[in-house]
Amino acid sequence: MQERQWITARRSELDALAEQLSKQLQEVQVEPDELAIVERVLNRLAELAQADAKAVAPVAVRVAGRAVLLIPHRSDAADEGALPGDYRRILAIAREADGPVQVRAVGERLGLDTSVRGKLEPLRAKMTKLADRGWLHKRPDGRFTARP
Repeated sequence: MQERQWITARRSELDALAEQLSKQLQEVQVEPDELAIVERVLNRLAELAQADAKAVAPVAVRVAGRAVLLIPHRSDAADEGALPGDYRRILAIAREADGPVQVRAVGERLGLDTSVRGKLEPLRAKMTKLADRGWLHKRPDGRFTARP
């Protein structure tokens, strides 16, 4: 008699386990479809972002056989989106500052090695170019401010 009770109890346990596994299987079978939808949305967003990047990509020209990015004058550009990414980051740092910024401070915010002066010279050239094009103002003391 005990064997029959054990068999009945075990059968009940297995039925409950089968029902639980069936529910989990249904959930697992739905997830790949959801992932496919998410993947399509992400691919579409990536395509749109790439198209936007191409639309505002800075123009490159060749000067003496080298590719050179053209930094537009502020008056010629609709907004700062026409600037290459590193120039936009420099401009954003200058705008976030409470006052005039030194090249070294901008370099630190960009994660450059500021202990070596030569590492800052390319950044100084970029900031000077932004000032020449009207995006920044270069003060006589060598610090820069964002133009309003």
